[in-house]
Amino acid sequence: MSQTLTERILGGSAGEYVDRRVDRAYVHDGTGVLTLEAFRSMGVQAGMDPEKISVLFDHICPANTGLTADLQRELRQYTCSAGMKFSDCGGGICHQIMSEGCILPGEVVVGADSHSCTGGAFGAFATGVGATDMAAIWASGETWFRVPETIGITLEGRLSGAAEAKDLALSIISHLGMEGATYCALEYRGEGAATLSMEDRLCICNMGVETGAKNAIFYADAVCREYLGRYGHEIDLQIPSDCSYHREVTIDLDDIVPLVAPPHRVDSGRPVADLAGTEVDQVLLGTCTNGRYSDLKRFAGIVRGRQVKVRTIVVPASRDVLLHATRDGIIADLIAAGCMVVTPGCGPCLGMHNGVLGDGEVCLSTANRNFKNRMGVGGLIYLASPSTAAATALEGCITDPEVQV
Repeated sequence: MSQTLTERILGGSAGEYVDRRVDRAYVHDGTGVLTLEAFRSMGVQAGMDPEKISVLFDHICPANTGLTADLQRELRQYTCSAGMKFSDCGGGICHQIMSEGCILPGEVVVGADSHSCTGGAFGAFATGVGATDMAAIWASGETWFRVPETIGITLEGRLSGAAEAKDLALSIISHLGMEGATYCALEYRGEGAATLSMEDRLCICNMGVETGAKNAIFYADAVCREYLGRYGHEIDLQIPSDCSYHREVTIDLDDIVPLVAPPHRVDSGRPVADLAGTEVDQVLLGTCTNGRYSDLKRFAGIVRGRQVKVRTIVVPASRDVLLHATRDGIIADLIAAGCMVVTPGCGPCLGMHNGVLGDGEVCLSTANRNFKNRMGVGGLIYLASPSTAAATALEGCITDPEVQV
């Protein structure tokens, strides 16, 4: 049997330990501060090409306290003096910026954030590490991995109705469980995979870590080639082969329906209809899961010409997304509907600013995590797709998007 795509990229079989040079390394303003501290404590010079290192401010942008501003200033000054690639506050979420023509098929991409698995949408091995491991990567330009076993997920059919990639992701997580793919690679293939856009694939790979997976990956196909071609890249296609998987799962996309994951587990997905009528205080559209142009466009298409009934926060995933949506009139439609559009970045996802929840408040969010107290002490988070979020914003309670679409 042939190797899985992750085995091909890492150059080893499942269970083997390999040393690999890192093609792209990145941190954000949170983990970047810790990485710099660890790196300085090593007392070494950076051995990695600074052009391969990106520092992207996104978690607390703009700064919410004087301490945050001081830490960001120190990291900003170091980054610029070292010649690393830098994106300041307002540029957008690190995972989104890296997906805008930075990551290529076959690369080893490491980010100091758990959702760095997002980049697997491009046929790259993309995974997250801690700040100390990232500091060692800055110093040496390489790191080691235990090659993960792979769960093969074959996608058949096509998403229909109001079902979206987020619903598929929640369905997969509910099927596997939050610990069901611990240190495994999730490899997506099949005729159904070819029907998914790059933004769909980014959403799905982003949530791979919610099953405990080491990485999630799609094969670079014609859809990927067309997307990267917009950024001036020419790529070779990755052809699936007859692989031996640790486990295999088949999903018919025609069976996917809009889902909601109630607090406090991501694998608790249930049909929206089961929770319809649950009152909410806030709706969040954005994050590295669902803050892309197509997400904003779908949401705006539902609320256009109407008024939302609850606080509705929209966070574009990057400046490019914001500009695109502005040019096309989407931002104007959202503002006219009563939505608040804030600085591109992580926004209220991690409960630091721009929409922190009060004790007992309920938020319907397009983010990737609904853990206890994540968006504010005592706050309750329900996860859903942009279409479900839009329908919910209009009614003030969890609403099946099939009713509004």
